[in-house]
Amino acid sequence: MSSPDSEAAVAARPILETRGITVRFGGHVAVNDVSIAVRAGAVTGLIGPNGAGKTTLFNTVTGLQKPTAGRVLIDGEDVTRKAPYKRARKGLARTFQRLELFLSLSVRDNIRVAGDIHHTGLVHHAGRGGAGVRHRRDLDAETDRLLELTGLTDVADQDVSDIPTGRARVVEVARALMTDPRVLLLDEPASGQTEKETEDFAELLVRLAADGLGICLVEHDLPLVMKVCSHIHVLDYGSCIASGDPAQIQNDPAVVAAYIGTEEVA
Repeated sequence: MSSPDSEAAVAARPILETRGITVRFGGHVAVNDVSIAVRAGAVTGLIGPNGAGKTTLFNTVTGLQKPTAGRVLIDGEDVTRKAPYKRARKGLARTFQRLELFLSLSVRDNIRVAGDIHHTGLVHHAGRGGAGVRHRRDLDAETDRLLELTGLTDVADQDVSDIPTGRARVVEVARALMTDPRVLLLDEPASGQTEKETEDFAELLVRLAADGLGICLVEHDLPLVMKVCSHIHVLDYGSCIASGDPAQIQNDPAVVAAYIGTEEVA
């Protein structure tokens, strides 16, 4: 039986960590000794200028890029050498800078297909008696729930190619949520959104975190970042130059000089 102290330590442990991650491409250091933490029930920001290493760090976390040094941990387990699909099975999901959607499919089918892939074991038995029928019903119900949660019900049956970019970004988030993740990495999800869409998206992120999801947000929309994030890491030239809450980040001289700028802080 575990002691209360050990239970408290597990509860306080980040769901996702990078420890000293370094990524070199030849003589270029894209990420330099970066350690960040993402906790369940919170939105963590990862900001910095273009080329600062944010997407490279995401690629390393998800297994698409092998680090030169350092470790990636999920729930305290070292997954640095594990394949991307094994990290996904541990509850890791992400979106990408570029839209990665099936443009000829409807919004509904883009979301539903993620459920089909995630539940491969059940799909394998889909033709065997009632199990396949129950599986399809469960996927349909979950798809409808996510459409409503993300505010996409009104465009559910439209092809993704026919909806605005800002809403297509939300489709990507809904599709990632279909895999039932515990931690979600979002790479510039507000790009292309209108002001109203960004306001709605901020509310969605807050709701998801309140339900216990750990979120790491890469985003250039600083008002959005400052509104939804409880903790922020700032990268510049591959190094983490600051970490703290929104107030600390906005008033950090190094961050102001490298990224935010005095006018934006004012």
